[in-house]
Amino acid sequence: MNNYKIIAIVKGDKKIPAISAASIIAKVARDNFIISLSKKNTGYYWDKNFGYGTKQHLKALKKLGFTKHHRKTFSPVSKISKHNI
Repeated sequence: MNNYKIIAIVKGDKKIPAISAASIIAKVARDNFIISLSKKNTGYYWDKNFGYGTKQHLKALKKLGFTKHHRKTFSPVSKISKHNI
């Protein structure tokens, strides 16, 4: 087992350049992933809403159902799953 010394830094992205850079890299990587999902899963408009529950996306969920990429804990998805809609 590894012993790591971990320190939480509140607002670390404003205080430490490496954290700022990591945050930017993570956002760009996520945005690129969402864009690729949009191309593979048309109709959800992920390239427009970037995964946020917009009216357009909620309408698509009702019409198309959910994919393996949707969070099952997201309320509209869990309702569809629970009711098998």
